[in-house]
Amino acid sequence: MDMVKFKPSNDQLVQWSLRLGLALVFIYAGVGSLLHPYEWIAYLPGFLTRHFAALTLIKLFAVFELLLAAWLLSGKLIKYCGIVCGSTLVLIVLFNLSQLIITFRDIGLVFMALALVFVSYKRS
Repeated sequence: MDMVKFKPSNDQLVQWSLRLGLALVFIYAGVGSLLHPYEWIAYLPGFLTRHFAALTLIKLFAVFELLLAAWLLSGKLIKYCGIVCGSTLVLIVLFNLSQLIITFRDIGLVFMALALVFVSYKRS
């Protein structure tokens, strides 16, 4: 009986690392927002909180983040997932420029999402 050995390519390892890293970020933020929503409300854009309940918005956004994480882990349509993740992170930074001392880390995550898009295009 021959054993089939699984040897992922470097591209597969890179894509998996990027997907897992981004998914963990979105899981942390989503779960954190659900467990401690008042610590996250300050990151919501003012134009939204003037029209909608901040607590509702933060919970909806937490669910969105958890869905992004699930999408990343699913491995389906990853180039589009990378675009959505990167766009989400860009918007977080743009709407929180006054808090760049904290959100600057998201800029690196934007480039992780962009790298995921590029690696996914290469694979298809």
